[in-house]
Amino acid sequence: MNRMTAFLRGAGGFSNSSQPFSYSKYQTIPVSVVKIPKSQPFAVFEDYTQPSQALVYRLSGDYNPLHSDPMVAKAAGFSRPILHGLCTMGFAVRAIIKFICRGDPNMVKNIFSRFLLHVYPGETLVTEMWLQGLRVIYQVKVKERNRSALSGFVDVHRLASSL
Repeated sequence: MNRMTAFLRGAGGFSNSSQPFSYSKYQTIPVSVVKIPKSQPFAVFEDYTQPSQALVYRLSGDYNPLHSDPMVAKAAGFSRPILHGLCTMGFAVRAIIKFICRGDPNMVKNIFSRFLLHVYPGETLVTEMWLQGLRVIYQVKVKERNRSALSGFVDVHRLASSL
C-alpha cells in the first residue's frame, strides 16, 4: 500500500489570510541551518538536470502531480512543474561521493539536508563542498538564478587516501 499527502502552501484555505498564497511574496533569502563557510570550497561540481528529470524521477514512486502537471504547479504558485527535492539532494550527494569519497558510496555515514528553494527541471546545479574533519558541508546553487536551493552536510566514515 502506498499513501501520499500533498501540501500546497496557502492552497488549503486554513489561514485567516485574505490574500491567496504567491511564491513571489515568499521569503527570498532562505535561512540555512548549516553555516556555510566563507572560504573557497574544497571542491565544486556543476551538473545539468534534464528537462525530463522530474518525469524520470517519478519512477522512484513519488507521483506528486506538482512535479509533472503544469496546472497543479501553477496552483501551488510555481511557473511550471518543479524537480523533486530528493532528486536535488541526490545530485548533491552524488557530487560528494564523486569528489570526496572517490566514487565509494559506502564511505557515506549519514546525510542531512535543508531544502531552501525549488529547482526547475533543466536548470544547472552547482554543488560547493567544504571539508571539516569527517564532515562535508555542502551548498547547492541554481546557476541560472544564482540562488541556494539546498544546504547540509554529509558525514563520512573516513576520507579517501587520495585527498
